[in-house]
Order: sequence, then C-alpha cells, then structure tokens
Amino acid sequence: MFIATALLDGFIAQTRPFIGDRQSIAGGVLAGLILNLLAVLFISRPLGALLRRRRPDLPVMVARNYAGTFAVLLVSAGLAGAGLARHPSILQRQRALADAITRAEAFIGDHAPATFRANARHTDTFTIEAGTVYRTCASSQDDRRSYCVIVKPRLPLARSVVFDGYEPNWLFAEGVN
Repeated sequence: MFIATALLDGFIAQTRPFIGDRQSIAGGVLAGLILNLLAVLFISRPLGALLRRRRPDLPVMVARNYAGTFAVLLVSAGLAGAGLARHPSILQRQRALADAITRAEAFIGDHAPATFRANARHTDTFTIEAGTVYRTCASSQDDRRSYCVIVKPRLPLARSVVFDGYEPNWLFAEGVN
C-alpha cells in the first residue's frame, strides 16, 4: 500500500499539482514517499492504539498495520485535496498568461518597427508576477535585437501594454542591465 499510494501521489502531482503550477510524476512520487514515511512513523502507532481501544481482539501489529494503511491513504487524500483546491488559481494564471501574450502580440504587431512586426507571433514571455505582470519580447528578423513590452492583463486594453526597451528576456531574467 505504501508504494501504491506513492505512485498515486505521483499521478496526483502531475494532474493536480499541490505545489507550484506544474509537477512531474517523479516529484510527486518522491513527495508521496516522504510524506507516507512520516505518516507511518508518527501516525500509525497512535491510530493503532485508538483502533485497539475499539477492537481489543486485534493484535497490536495488525492494528498498527491497519492504522499505517489508513495514514498513507490520508496522505494521498490530503495531496489530492490540496491539488483540487489550487486548481482554479492555476487555471486563472494560465488564462492571464494567454491573455497577456495575445495583448503583447497585438501591440507589437501594431506599434513595433517593421523588423520586429515580422516576428510578432513568435514571442518570448517572462512572468514577472504571475497573473499580474508579464514581459514579452519579439526578436528582429535577424535575431540580433528584441522589442519588449510590459503587459498588465488586469488593466483596460488600451493601457495594459507599454514599451519596455530592447533588452531580451534572458538578459532581463539574469538581472543584468
């Protein structure tokens, strides 16, 4: 049951991440294994004792095994619950990112110099603050320069995009001016 629930936790992590916006199966399995181990170590003995109070005919080890199984199932249920609770906010951030990219591409297509307009549909977006502020760049036709804009999708369309210079996002992400 220990291994089966850890594998289930990996599937849960990939479909409904409980930390961050994305998780791998391997990360979920690792988190599941660690949390399952902690649950068995710290919860199975007290739960086994409670079970023995209600069913004194059970041997101590059997009661503790039942309690350990219940504990690892609780871990999986908790991770699934956390993933389900976070899912709407993840979807909201994904929609905001898609909206920001659409606004940036439209602005670049309308306002950028011709060499950048040609690549307005092939942009690179850096998330400054998820759901609130994004920086999107389009490369020039020769890929030597970038035309970048800041997008705030929560603002009205006319004020949501402003020019932000020619520094590419990879350099911006490094914090080098």
